[in-house]
Amino acid sequence: MSSLHGLKPDRVIKAFERAGWTVKRQTGSHAILTREGSPYILSIPVHKGKPVKQGLLRGQIQKAGMTVDEFLRLYK
Repeated sequence: MSSLHGLKPDRVIKAFERAGWTVKRQTGSHAILTREGSPYILSIPVHKGKPVKQGLLRGQIQKAGMTVDEFLRLYK
């Protein structure tokens, strides 16, 4: 299994955008992403200089209906 360690928030958001998600708004330090036809909302923390935590990211990937490997292909 591939690692989700140390992934940057801006690149995480770009990967979700490549998967069809759209940044709806940024409230405080969290980017809110939506996708037409999906009942879920993804919330990605954007803290300057800090990576997205693995557990949170794994949950958001699952909500997006993706596997970790699919996500990492879009992240690169």
